[in-house]
Amino acid sequence: MWKKILTISLWSLLAVATCTLLIAAMQKKDEKKCSGINIEINGAHNLVFVDKKDIVKVLQVNGTEKGKAVEAIDLQKIEATLSKNAWVKKAELFFDNKQVLHVTVEEREPIARIFTLQGSSYYIDSSCKRLPLSDELSARVPMFTSFPSDKKVLSKPDSAVLQDVKKIAQYISKDSFWLAQIAQVDITAQGTYEITPVLGNQVIRIGDAENLDTKFAMLMGFYKQVWSKTGFEKYTLIDVQYEGQIVAAKRGTTNINIDTSKAMMQMGNAMQQMKQAMNDTAFSINISKPETIVKQDSARQNVEKKDKVKKPVVKEKQPATNKKQPKAILNKKTGN
Repeated sequence: MWKKILTISLWSLLAVATCTLLIAAMQKKDEKKCSGINIEINGAHNLVFVDKKDIVKVLQVNGTEKGKAVEAIDLQKIEATLSKNAWVKKAELFFDNKQVLHVTVEEREPIARIFTLQGSSYYIDSSCKRLPLSDELSARVPMFTSFPSDKKVLSKPDSAVLQDVKKIAQYISKDSFWLAQIAQVDITAQGTYEITPVLGNQVIRIGDAENLDTKFAMLMGFYKQVWSKTGFEKYTLIDVQYEGQIVAAKRGTTNINIDTSKAMMQMGNAMQQMKQAMNDTAFSINISKPETIVKQDSARQNVEKKDKVKKPVVKEKQPATNKKQPKAILNKKTGN
């Protein structure tokens, strides 16, 4: 009986001692002061719309500075304040075991800039969240004009258009050539899209936001096969919204249908065969032989038809065996 009471008493004392040590450790930690502040901004590539100065300002407003007691710093309140910035996707604050305050901010990355019909402009990120413009920085992203609505809460049709804008913008941004070549994308009243290029004074119609791989592949094929030979200013319209063909219009002419799957390939093959033929010496010799035979036969026919021959053919030099025959014919005719 006494052993059982003793055992229980010992365990109780051990539990009380443990709790006392934990409380003392917590109190000791709370009495420690902030030894430093480390700020880190992640997320966007080559763009910093969230400035460290702005974060420091938020910390100072909330009384957070080096040397202040750790227990006096309200981390959750600071996180909520930082998250109010539209460019901040996520904010996290914590102290390490050396009482250094770590502030980690994840910045939103813009993927497109939109100009509405009402005259406003803003960026959007991959979640289609609106991001305000900056007076100091400008993002190099695809620009879309004539967006139909300026409202913060969009209708279903306008939301669908915004999703198309996101899809097209992400596709363009993946390719450095298209990002540099495309000046802007205009949204038509029919919900289709027309590109204004940097090089060239024409409209490029891509239709809807479907099958972008195929459409841009046809456009690239047009650049390589046709445009490189005629120049950038020859065309007023290029339409790649139709499957298997490009509709192009030169200045002052009607539309021209180009079958990209066949005609372009055939034209390229024909050009290669022509170049090879012109550089092939054997091919040139085969052409010259028939020409010589034809000239000789013509001379003989002219000799046989005496009543039709009025003047001798002397422009082409004939072989030595054929020179006497024309002279004899001319002498007889003079004697008559």
